Amino acid sequence: MKILVVDDHALIREALHGVLRKLTRDAIILDRDGFSMLAELRERNPAVSIVVLSAAQDRAIVMKALDLGAMGYIPKSARNEVMLSALQLVFAGGIYIPPEILAREHLSHTAAPSGGSRAIVSPGDLGLTDRQLDVLALMMQGRNNKSICRTLNLAEPTVKNHVTAILKALKVTNRTEAVIAVNELGWKLPATPKP
Repeated sequence: MKILVVDDHALIREALHGVLRKLTRDAIILDRDGFSMLAELRERNPAVSIVVLSAAQDRAIVMKALDLGAMGYIPKSARNEVMLSALQLVFAGGIYIPPEILAREHLSHTAAPSGGSRAIVSPGDLGLTDRQLDVLALMMQGRNNKSICRTLNLAEPTVKNHVTAILKALKVTNRTEAVIAVNELGWKLPATPKP
C-alpha cells in the first residue's frame, strides 16, 4: 500500500498514520494548501485516489476540491472512524462529501409544494434514460468524459450530450453538484455500467 500524505502539521500526519495503516490501496491525501497541485496530480495519476483533508468546511472550498478532481473531502475534525469509512468509500469508487456540506436547501423539484417533506423522485421522473444512468454512475466515480467513452464504448460527443442532459435534469451546473444532488435523492446507480 502506498499513501502520500501532504500536510504541514506533524501532528496531523502522525494521527493519519494510525488511521491509514488499516487501508490497502494507493492514495494521495492533501491538505487544502495542496489545491494548486490537485488538478495536475489527477491528470498524471488518474488511477490514484486523491482526498483532501482540511480544517476548512466551507461549501465553496469543498466544491472546488471536487471540481479539481478530488474523490473526497474529509474535515480534520472528523473522528478516526469517519476518516476510515470515508477513505474506504473512496477506494470502493465512491465520492465522499461531508454530511454537513450535503445539508443544504433541497433541490427545487424535490420539495413538496406545501414546503413539507421531500417528494420521492426517480431517475425516470426526471426523464433520464438507462444509458444516461450509466453515464451518471461513472460520473459519480469521478470519471472524465474520455474514460466514460472507453468504458461504455461511446463517442465523446454522445457522452457530452448525455452529461448535458443529466445536468439539466438534475437542475445543476456541474458534476460536483450532480454528485450532491444524486446523494440527496438517494438514488442507487449501477456499480459497473455495461458497454
